[in-house]
Amino acid sequence: MKKRVTGIGGLFFKSKDPKAAKAWYQKHLGFNTDDYGSTFWWQDKEGNDCSTQWSPFPEETKYFEPSKKDFMFNYRVENLEALLKVLKAEGVTVVGDMQEFEYGKFGWILDNDGNKIELWEPIDKAFL
Repeated sequence: MKKRVTGIGGLFFKSKDPKAAKAWYQKHLGFNTDDYGSTFWWQDKEGNDCSTQWSPFPEETKYFEPSKKDFMFNYRVENLEALLKVLKAEGVTVVGDMQEFEYGKFGWILDNDGNKIELWEPIDKAFL
């Protein structure tokens, strides 16, 4: 397997008030926010349009479980199905089943500290 992680797909964190967090980041740091947070667009070395998502989640979210942390990283990957098989064979804990949407495939693992990590095989053009 040549490539595993190809970049950062998103930064997700718990917030006491996600709406206020989005407004603060919009006002003070110029984030272009929407219901989900903010999407940052960039191009990879081949010139393909790519995105990275920034999203505050409600403090009571269960989305980061089983991790007890207030954040979760999302990493962009190639060939998620194959990568999950390799990671499982290497002894990495895979959380739940892979899910597929019009904007990509998602899978979850735990790192050595028990942090939940989201792996995303993106279809960036779905956001354009």
